[in-house]
Amino acid sequence: MTASSSHTPVLLERSLALLEPALAADGAVLVDATLGLGGHAEAALERHPALTLVGLDRDTAALDASSQRLERFGDRVHLVHTVYSGLRSALDTLGIERVTGVLFDLGVSSMQLDEADRGFAYSQDAPLDMRMDRTTGITAEAVLADYTEAELRRIFYAYGEEKLAPRYARRIVESRDERPLTRSSELVRLIIDATPRAVQRSGHPAKRVFQALRIEVNGELAALEAALPAALDSLAVGGRIVVLAYQSLEDRIVKRELAARARSTAPEGLPVELPEHRPEFRLLVRGAELADEAERESNSRSIPVRLRAAERVRNAA
Repeated sequence: MTASSSHTPVLLERSLALLEPALAADGAVLVDATLGLGGHAEAALERHPALTLVGLDRDTAALDASSQRLERFGDRVHLVHTVYSGLRSALDTLGIERVTGVLFDLGVSSMQLDEADRGFAYSQDAPLDMRMDRTTGITAEAVLADYTEAELRRIFYAYGEEKLAPRYARRIVESRDERPLTRSSELVRLIIDATPRAVQRSGHPAKRVFQALRIEVNGELAALEAALPAALDSLAVGGRIVVLAYQSLEDRIVKRELAARARSTAPEGLPVELPEHRPEFRLLVRGAELADEAERESNSRSIPVRLRAAERVRNAA
């Protein structure tokens, strides 16, 4: 697969505007921790001729596509096959101590959704794989076949926030006793049949189950919880981070981590805030920013996005 211009990066202009003061600095290094098809990375490299890019992705197909797209930038680009929780290890391997910018564009990519055989989309029949890195790890088919009813109920609740988790988990266990679930269409049909008609009118009933399975298969939340502190710790003073999240579970993790770093650690009641207690970061946006109406209409993937950003103002004590 080659990178396609038809895949429009979400909040491209806003992300680059927030990163611009950091990327314009001498010796600037941007880590695109979720490289995908390289749309954000390409735009940043074009606008900042002295910029060095470190692109991370666990998906080998994405790396192949983006390497072709970014080939013209030569040795300004370093691509690494890793989950974003491997950010610090990747930088150490490249001999890079500090960076000036970090971008996370979380969730499943357009390419992964568009490739039917990956099994991410409930609207397309495919094998139940859902691995972002198809070279390793458990598949969604294996999760559905091997997890207990209680374990399935837990992930549907925790990662899909699915109110009908007990009903779906029970039906899956009952069904697999007769015939294992191997394709996405089989799972979709089971979920639809198990969903009351009144609930079906509020949206596709399989959406949250597919989200939960994808998160479980790829360990997405645990990876994000490890990656964010590593990214923030790797930023130089004046460096900036932008995170695009597409569901509430991710956004809560991002909100919590950025808020903690932007808060004073001075004990309550201390008359003078000592330098070592001052916040390490300042937030660059108020709350979480949404895509504007024009982008939401032209690019449906931007509809659920929540953007948060911060700048390092001092090094940790």
